[in-house]
Amino acid sequence: MNLTDLSRLRDGEQARVTGIAAGAGAMGRRLRDMGLVRGTRVECLLHSPFGDPAAYRIRGAVVALRREDSRRVRAVLL
Repeated sequence: MNLTDLSRLRDGEQARVTGIAAGAGAMGRRLRDMGLVRGTRVECLLHSPFGDPAAYRIRGAVVALRREDSRRVRAVLL
């Protein structure tokens, strides 16, 4: 089992969310509201030219997340 966070996914990689980092506060709630809850499958679609932000497919929607926010989402590689 390879534990990681979403910011470490490369283009085309998939992971399953295991949780949101403690202390994420209001942004943690926003991430959960976007559907990033335990068990959700996430695919990294692409990174911008400088690597930040990155686009992810989450529950059929494409969402762009900044690196500092995607680091808060804990996941396991698929």
